[in-house]
Amino acid sequence: MIPCCLLYVFVSVSSESRGQITVTQPGAVSSAVGGSVSIKCRTSQNVYSNYLSWYQQKNGGVPKLLIYYTSSRYSGIPARFTGSGSNSDFTLTISGVQAEDAAVYYFYHCQQHHNYPLTQ
Repeated sequence: MIPCCLLYVFVSVSSESRGQITVTQPGAVSSAVGGSVSIKCRTSQNVYSNYLSWYQQKNGGVPKLLIYYTSSRYSGIPARFTGSGSNSDFTLTISGVQAEDAAVYYFYHCQQHHNYPLTQ
């Protein structure tokens, strides 16, 4: 089995009148091919989960939408990618990790509904 290292960072681009929302997460996760990995994100306050999405970026390219509305897979995204969570705790799970899943993963919260989700 070839080990596959999954690296990720999170960007919080939303703010509320009470101030900037901050995001807490570990620095990196890894998995062997065929394994399962969960990327967890915690926000400093409860957020509206309808406007939460996850993106995947490979080799500095354009980020690709994986999950929107917290748990809905975007068109063409394999079923091994699942999103879950509510309030201030959210998770992206990759089951049956493939070598091509090695990437940077972004958590995105949008305060406004217009132009959501951003498809790229």
